[in-house]
Amino acid sequence: MRRGGGPNEFMDAKTSLKSKLPSRHVTEGPARAPHRSYYYAMGLTKQQIHQPFVGVASCWNEAAPCNISLMRQAQAVKKGVASAGGTPREFCTITVTDGIAMGHAGMYASLPSREVIADSVELTMRGHGYDAIVGLAGCDKSLPGMMMAMVRLNVPSIFIYGGSILPGNFRGQPITVQDMFEAVGKNSVGALSDDDLDEMEHVACPSAGACGAQFTANTMATVSEAIGLALPYSAGAPAPYEIRDAFCMTAGEKIMELVAKNIRPRDIVTRKALENAAAVVAASGGSTNAALHLPAIAHECGIEFTLFDVAEIFKKTPYVADLKPGGRYVAKDMFEAGGIPLLMKTLLDHGYLHGDCLTVTGRTIADNLKSVKWNPNQDVVRSADKPLTKTGGVVGLKGNIAPEGAIVKVAGMTGLKFSGPARCFDGEEACFEAVKNRKYKEGDVLVIRYEGPRGGPGMREMLSTTAALYGQGTGGKVALITDGRFSGATRGFCIGHVGPEAALGGPIALLRDGDIITIDAAKGTIDVDLPADELVKRKKDWKPRENHFGSGALWKYAQQVGPAVNGAVTHPGGAGEKECYADS
Repeated sequence: MRRGGGPNEFMDAKTSLKSKLPSRHVTEGPARAPHRSYYYAMGLTKQQIHQPFVGVASCWNEAAPCNISLMRQAQAVKKGVASAGGTPREFCTITVTDGIAMGHAGMYASLPSREVIADSVELTMRGHGYDAIVGLAGCDKSLPGMMMAMVRLNVPSIFIYGGSILPGNFRGQPITVQDMFEAVGKNSVGALSDDDLDEMEHVACPSAGACGAQFTANTMATVSEAIGLALPYSAGAPAPYEIRDAFCMTAGEKIMELVAKNIRPRDIVTRKALENAAAVVAASGGSTNAALHLPAIAHECGIEFTLFDVAEIFKKTPYVADLKPGGRYVAKDMFEAGGIPLLMKTLLDHGYLHGDCLTVTGRTIADNLKSVKWNPNQDVVRSADKPLTKTGGVVGLKGNIAPEGAIVKVAGMTGLKFSGPARCFDGEEACFEAVKNRKYKEGDVLVIRYEGPRGGPGMREMLSTTAALYGQGTGGKVALITDGRFSGATRGFCIGHVGPEAALGGPIALLRDGDIITIDAAKGTIDVDLPADELVKRKKDWKPRENHFGSGALWKYAQQVGPAVNGAVTHPGGAGEKECYADS
């Protein structure tokens, strides 16, 4: 479809295209005169009313720098939509920003916000009959939440990441918010003064944008390109860079091509595309949270793609991008070295990506990467045949503690095996207090339980605790396991997503202080040195406990949420679908 056009082209769009689109239910025919009057009240012309409607969904808010630039970027998207003969309709949804929610009860709201984002985008699109969506997201759960809505609705869709923050600078050294969380631990043992802590917090986050290293936001941004829902290079550019407006404008134009060609998210998000997404997570040392979000995105398509499927890809994909928290660089550095396409190109060239997957460009991954040349003048991304390590940066585990699996980020770790006595805590706060007051020993395996999807509820992240350990200099000298999650900024022997969770009577609920736990990330195992009959005996003595939410959104979430192995989802997904919105 060419840009602009005269009245005849718009009339063609009305008769040949609009008649097949959801928005026909709100704009076409005499019975919709009242509806059209609303659009005239907002200044739309007759031409605009009879064009395809494109929802421009933004996670803009003033909660954190991750989202603060999204409203500006949405305006560029709208210009692109309008220039290509579409009518943009902007709306916002919520976000819960983990950096603000971390370390207190606010973190209960984090993972449930992913479902609220997906649900609210779905309801807005359904309620107003929008034909396509360009979704902008900046913070951790908003990225998978937006992509889940896209594949659920299955209307033509393009994902836009708001971009990463620029690195801070503390006395000549680049820093990220990870350093701030670890500085709290240093401060607690007198290794960093109150004045130095105050100085650091003023300079750690110097711009708009999401956390700069390969934490969850940048991990899922990398996924958005690899899975095919984002335009090439668009996910790597930092939020302050002016080139972001060009990507947004192009996305607005491109969405109208997808509408005309009827290219939909489920044409793009196939099992092979999900495998590509898992590969870039492993290759970039990305967040363990991807093992929760990829199954959830797959679930919306009706594809079974569990934690174990993700782990299989992790196991055979090399770790090649030297990114924080395990490595040296941040997202800005990778973008300037060649961006996510550079990472994908070396994976494709060495057989770790499926090149035949369709993308929102209308071309395949291989076609998109055809002109990408290797940049020898950088060391952010290694060639896939000369990796940092042969094993991916994230590893799946299984054993008698975790029959439904668990996950650990090994990027940057030197040893892959740990064994020690358990120190059990029911909830993060109890463990954090023990860490803060140094009431643990080197060699301990700290166990935080009743933090799973149902038991928390909400599967909180444990960054405050893990960062405090590193700040105290013991990050590599203890291990931590939980049925909750870890931030993408977490590093060290930290195992999350242990399932079944404690609230369901999983083995993690049966552990006692002193039980010897052995973790072997090379073999992919996590076990407690107890005979099976002892675990059976303990299970008989175990009693379920109520969480402390008896009503409201978190109570509702706890009633609906499923296990982490399947993505902690709350509805039957694509497999249970009777009618797809896009075909209504």
